Amino acid sequence: MATSNSTVDHLNPWPALWALVLGFFMILVDSTIVSVATPAIMQGLGADVNAVLWVTSAYLLAYAVPLLITGRLGDRFGPKNLYLIGLTLFTVASLWCGLTGTIDQLIIARIFQGLGASMMTPQTMAVITRTFPAAHRGQAMALWGATAGVATLVGPILGGILVDTLGWEWIFFINVPIGILGFVLAWRLVPQLTTHSHSFDLVGVALSAIGMFCLVFGIQEGESYDWGPITGVISVWGLIGTGLVVFAIFVWWQTRIKKEPLVPLSLFGDRNFSLANVAISSVGFAITSMGFPFMLYAQVVRGMSPTKSALLFIPMALLSGALAPWVGKMVDRVHPRSITAVGMASGAAAMVWLAGVMTPESAVWELLLPLALLGVANAFMWAPLGATATRNLPMSRAGAGAGVYNTTRQVGAVLGSAGIAALIQARLAANLPGAAIEASPIEGARLPTALNDGFAAAMAQSLYLPAGILVVGLLAVLCFAAPSHVKTQR
Repeated sequence: MATSNSTVDHLNPWPALWALVLGFFMILVDSTIVSVATPAIMQGLGADVNAVLWVTSAYLLAYAVPLLITGRLGDRFGPKNLYLIGLTLFTVASLWCGLTGTIDQLIIARIFQGLGASMMTPQTMAVITRTFPAAHRGQAMALWGATAGVATLVGPILGGILVDTLGWEWIFFINVPIGILGFVLAWRLVPQLTTHSHSFDLVGVALSAIGMFCLVFGIQEGESYDWGPITGVISVWGLIGTGLVVFAIFVWWQTRIKKEPLVPLSLFGDRNFSLANVAISSVGFAITSMGFPFMLYAQVVRGMSPTKSALLFIPMALLSGALAPWVGKMVDRVHPRSITAVGMASGAAAMVWLAGVMTPESAVWELLLPLALLGVANAFMWAPLGATATRNLPMSRAGAGAGVYNTTRQVGAVLGSAGIAALIQARLAANLPGAAIEASPIEGARLPTALNDGFAAAMAQSLYLPAGILVVGLLAVLCFAAPSHVKTQR
């Protein structure tokens, strides 16, 4: 049964969207801000590289898995209500993160942060889908896309400044006043929307969580166990295989639920929705994973402070933010294949280019050029993908569709974090003696000159992974069908 006290038909939807975007910006910044603080956290908490990477992986894992159900919860109890609950949890967990004294406590606090973020994200897209007409939704998604793109770039910059001036704890403390402001704005500006009764597939949630954890743990920890036994009966490859089998069972289970599956497979009957999910997962993978090797290169090899290394992202952030509104207007009148393909191809090319200039002797301007190209790529990826994925969704499935779409993006990010962790360890082992690898990053010190070439090569080689994943996304967007509103205007 549906209930409503909505007056959205008579209200300007933009103020509500701006209120939601503030919280969305905050949680996306937290997906990337830890990368620049990695050496500082290692030094402050006495942790190694892999443990610190779990600070990000735990957050992304807790963020990704519940998205399948939090979109549905927004449909059932109202996007505004669930957003406010999630924002409260995220803000309190941010305070907890900053107050922790051990790496284990920080990882646990980040799990609660991720849970809060998972409640918030689908509601933003659901409000866009349910309050903006389809023919004008591209402009709204441009704001969403600009927020997503700029946040993933601003995160390292803001993190660098906070780490250098106030300490790594402040990358989390900064969320508290922003969260309070975001709560007040959302409370006042976001309307109550129609709710829909839903059933909830708890078995599906459990299967997806188990499968994701097995995959992420196996990939990220594989190098630590030399890709062999973890315990007497469990091996790394056995754990990864178990994750894949559990995911296969999850898909089978969804076909068995006739009333309301956790992932409505009928959504994938829309060609563009299916392809956009493939593409956004590759974007989530690439953007999340590229920050770690680049920041380690800048701080460990080049000896840059967190702030100086993060400032290298300024051209990327400026171009992404400046181009996103223009790209958003194009989305409503140009074939999405043309727009998004430019972004995917530019992103892959930028990462290959960056890998080629990540040497100990390269000039700063040589690094800035490919990073600027990556900013262009971001502007051409986020908004077009979001608009293409959601344009044909029926209103009653807006929450479920947004949940699936954001889940695939976050699954990509989780796998990106785990995959780059494994590849960094593997390339360091191949390029440098093991004893020399661990000391300098943990101490936050610059490497001895003799080791610079090997360490820089390892970080550069790691960037080929996100570049290759973006090529997969490019192949997906090349198969987009033209939306009906674009065809009728031609």
